[in-house]
Order: sequence, then C-alpha cells, then structure tokens
Amino acid sequence: MGYATSQQLARYFELYQNIDVTFTKEVIKTTGLIPQQIFLKAAGGQWPCVINSTSFMGARIISGIKSGAYEKIQQGNITVSLRFSFLNQEKNEPESFFVAAKVTGMSPYAGSTELVLINLAYTQRPPDDLIEKIGRLLEANINSTKRREERIIITPESMRKLGILQKETTVFIQGVPRRCILRDLSFSGAKLIMVGIAHFLKDKETVLRIDLEDPRTAVGIKGRVVRTEDVEGRKDLVAVAVQYNEQEVPMAYKMHINNYISQNRSAISRETPEENRQTGKTDAKHEKDQDTEAAGQDA
Repeated sequence: MGYATSQQLARYFELYQNIDVTFTKEVIKTTGLIPQQIFLKAAGGQWPCVINSTSFMGARIISGIKSGAYEKIQQGNITVSLRFSFLNQEKNEPESFFVAAKVTGMSPYAGSTELVLINLAYTQRPPDDLIEKIGRLLEANINSTKRREERIIITPESMRKLGILQKETTVFIQGVPRRCILRDLSFSGAKLIMVGIAHFLKDKETVLRIDLEDPRTAVGIKGRVVRTEDVEGRKDLVAVAVQYNEQEVPMAYKMHINNYISQNRSAISRETPEENRQTGKTDAKHEKDQDTEAAGQDA
C-alpha cells in the first residue's frame, strides 16, 4: 500500500502519539505483527512476551512471573528494550526492531497469579516502521467515521489504487450467493448492479465479498440493502445500495479505502445518502453502459 513520507510520519506522531492500540486478532493480522517473535530485552538477556497494546509513547506487555524478564525487572531500575517483529509482505520475511524503554509499573494480569502486566514508557521516538503501521491503522479508524459517506466510483484506475482485484464479485443476500458488479464504495457501504427484482431485495441482510491485494485477501462485509433503483433501459437489472454493519467492517477494508481517500480527493463523490437518492436516476443512466452489459452476462 505504499510508504509514508516523512511529513506523513510526523503528522501521525503529532496527532496520535498518545492513543493506545490494542493488539486484537484483527489488528495483528492487519499490521502483520508476528506474536511469536516479540521479546523483552533486559540486563543482557532476552525473553518472549505478549504485547497487549502500544502507542507512540509506550506499551503494555504480558509476561510470566517465573520468566527471567520479571526477575530482572524486580532487581531495580534497569533499561529495557521491546523487540517488535512484523511480516514484510513484499519480501515475505520478518522485519524486526527494538524500542528502548523504562518500566513504569507492574500489576497482576486479569487477576492471574502467574502473569503480570508490565507498563513501559519509551525513552526514544519509535522507529518509522512502527509509526507508519500504527498511524495508518488509527487514521483509517478515525476517517471511517469522519468521512464515512465519501464514495469512490469504481473505475480501472480507482481499482488499481484501491488494491481491488476485480469489480465482478459475489454478494450473499439472505445467505444466497448472487453475482454483482461494484459501482461505488465507501467506508459505510456500497452500490452494486445485479440481476433481480427491486421489491424483493429491499431490507435483506447481505455479505459482500471483495478481493483485495497488498496483502492478498478476501473480506466479507456484513450489511443490508437500504435502497434499490431500476436501471434505465434494463428491466432485468437493479442498482442496490448496501449499508454496512458499522461495527463489523473489516480493518483490512478500512485501510484500503483510507489509503485511497487520503491520496485521491478529486475522484471522490461527497454526496450524502439523501443526495444519493436525488441523483439515483442519473447514476442509473450512467450505469447503463459496460457495467449493465457485464451484470447481465454474469447472471
């Protein structure tokens, strides 16, 4: 998805330096974190640990009370380093780095008598790799709310920049797979062209499949049909507006949408849902060309 400039990195650090990111399974997958290669280095030794969360100012890790790291920390004020490791998708190999830190506190983890939560404060600015990964993640989450209605019209160029493999895809409506064509995408929803009868599609639950690259993955986005429109000149086709379930939008999808929006403001429609309804006929007429032909053939 490209590399951040020094200006972008400085912006990420300034805006998000105190925001903690918890390493859930989805965050681990999206960032490429390799949990088995996270270590705490202290007093000449290096011990595995679990990273619970990080900001640009510090981190929280989980360690065993019987581990050597805990024993060393108990001895007094010592310098430690937290080793991060992420998978480089292009090279398909790990990239690791250390961040110098000091221990600012410890407490039992979730009431356990065997695990301890260790609070670390970084003593230096983290490497650019960490700032970029966490910064992009935070920016995508924030923009998914702030710019949720901005629509990206699907063209060959926007597909390439979005990292979408193909606009011909599948939407599951009430669990039944239906072929469709992507017309536009946003953080909050999508417009599709498909064979069907508008009356029978309204308010139905959906799962839209989108194939992404960099890294190569397929996401399924849950939502529902909130609006349908006839496609002018094609009685067999219908334009379907899908609104996603906001809390279930995959992080990988948000990252791809955000990456495009951040770089390509001019290619984005900022119409609200109400404005979309007013311009529905215009969109339908525009969709009548190549996409309507493809939708009819796919069905």
